[in-house]
Amino acid sequence: MKNNNSCKFIFSLIYLLLFTFYLLPFLSCSFDYGNQGAADEDMPDIIMDDVEYVRMRAADPQARLLAERVERYEDRRLMKMKNVTFEQFGTGEEVNAFGMAGSASFEIDTGDIRMSDGVRIEIDTEDIILETNWLDWKDEARILSSGEEEEVRIFQENGTVFSGIGFHADAWNRSWEFSGTVSGTYIHSGNEEDEDAAEEIILDEVIAVEELTEVDDDEEDNAE
Repeated sequence: MKNNNSCKFIFSLIYLLLFTFYLLPFLSCSFDYGNQGAADEDMPDIIMDDVEYVRMRAADPQARLLAERVERYEDRRLMKMKNVTFEQFGTGEEVNAFGMAGSASFEIDTGDIRMSDGVRIEIDTEDIILETNWLDWKDEARILSSGEEEEVRIFQENGTVFSGIGFHADAWNRSWEFSGTVSGTYIHSGNEEDEDAAEEIILDEVIAVEELTEVDDDEEDNAE
């Protein structure tokens, strides 16, 4: 299944990741140093517990990152986090996007990000929730992806619930796709002139086949 048009939520997701995780290189300026001068590159040079970092602009919070633990490896130019949450604020200090992961890593020089051990991202402005076990962001290629065998689940309040295998989003080409099996229900609400109707798309297990069923609100009311 490939989509070249409905990309807005994907780019909201990418913006959220970059806007919050790119705060990380500045953390070492504000916290105590732990194991300095470690000879083993597998040992962190800096350890920070119960981290909270807020990005401000004109006295207003823009983003916040919290982590139970942050470790910085200077030689490897790597930062690792445990039980991390990140938020993006809209107007009036209202959180309009939220994410969490059991573990995450950030490569300082490349900007690559990996979230793992359970990932959940909620984007209120797009009314969408994404869940998976892990996600990778490759900054130079501008690619956001899961593993080829990894399931990604997407939910919306309008009843959309579907999952797919092998999620892949290309920020350069403004497209996203699932390389494997997709199943579930996608509901697209109509415009203002047709707000009482919706299209329900049943995503078949065979990617090349999509069964479209028109849903009429009046028929649904009569059925009730």
